[in-house]
Amino acid sequence: MRTRPLKVALLGCGVVGSEVARIMTTHADDLTARIGAPVELAGVAVRRPSKVREGIDPALITTDATALLKRGDIDVAIEVIGGIEPARTLITTAFEHGISVVSANKALLAQDGAALHAAAELHGLDLYYEAAVAGAIPLVRPMRESLAGDKINRVMGIVNGTTNFILDKMDSTGAGYQEALDEATALGYAEADPTADVEGYDAAAKAAILAGIAFHTRVRLDDVYREGMTEVSAADFASAKRMGCTIKLLAILERAADGESVTARVHPAMIPLTHPLASVREAYNAVFVEAEAAGRLMFYGPGAGGSPTASAVLGDLVAVCRNKLAEAKGPGESAYTQLPVSAMGEVVTRYHISLDVADKPGVLAQVATTFAEHGVSIDTVRQQGKDGEASLVVVTHRAPDAALSGTVEALRKLDTVRGVASIMRVEGE
Repeated sequence: MRTRPLKVALLGCGVVGSEVARIMTTHADDLTARIGAPVELAGVAVRRPSKVREGIDPALITTDATALLKRGDIDVAIEVIGGIEPARTLITTAFEHGISVVSANKALLAQDGAALHAAAELHGLDLYYEAAVAGAIPLVRPMRESLAGDKINRVMGIVNGTTNFILDKMDSTGAGYQEALDEATALGYAEADPTADVEGYDAAAKAAILAGIAFHTRVRLDDVYREGMTEVSAADFASAKRMGCTIKLLAILERAADGESVTARVHPAMIPLTHPLASVREAYNAVFVEAEAAGRLMFYGPGAGGSPTASAVLGDLVAVCRNKLAEAKGPGESAYTQLPVSAMGEVVTRYHISLDVADKPGVLAQVATTFAEHGVSIDTVRQQGKDGEASLVVVTHRAPDAALSGTVEALRKLDTVRGVASIMRVEGE
């Protein structure tokens, strides 16, 4: 066994970084045995050096991350700063100085993953990022290694624990959105500003990364259709229950039937209670992968938090350190298919549409005609009326999203339609 330690620079020491440092210290002997050489935390770059960090030698703390990377003795950098800058510059600097990188930075990878992979390839180094997608759930490596000989056609998953907690509470207790959000905040699941979670930005970044891996093509954050969940109401859950469904914020990645394009989207959707994702509760994540040879696979577990995310980071650290010892590198970017990403309007899906309409003869016929004029077939209709007002719930068959959107716009113009109470896609059938 090699006796000279592999030296690690930790960039960032927040919730995840501090847990990474703790595990590296408490599990040092096990990590040494698994890697084949000792690993040593050689420096910790932070913004606030005066903050007390239990278990970390104050002598390791520095505010100059660039100088830490340029010391000349660092083997691996762990980037858990988050955001675009200075993380992007620091990762590039690491590669320029012969340092492999483990990152948990979903936003940066979704935006600039191609450039970072190219830099790693140029210098013959590793870029690993299991922790960027679904916390402790092993997903990136199985998709890009275990399924490398298969063809993935669809990935559908819950990749944000905060939103799943909120929607689960709305479903199980009948709470409204704000009430469920307040509970998530009080329990520490939601940030003081939950925008990135509830508006789907976090899930969209993860979707871009997963789509690139699944389909061997480059998918950027801007390619992902995104819709938040702030408009989901208790009434939507009541409608879902009548259909034998629940509501989840889903990341859905699909290869077109002709194999010539892919789609990537994040939005709330109704899914049948019989679907495996429907039973995912609290702040857990789950990803459902459909491959030609392997069939249907589901990956499930805690998707956020210091310990789960640190577990994924340390798993990558072990893999990268093993590669260092073997003077090898792991798999890099696979983007050989160069498939275009189709617009949301081309996606074929179903809709659940709730309309407020006048309670008088002929309304249903007028609504049905509007659907027919736009080439959208109706699956089921439910109507309730009282005192001159009525609600009309229409569930469609599968049709292009553009056709369904056009139908909704036309419905808004009908004098018998008072308003569109809610619109939601139906998935997982």
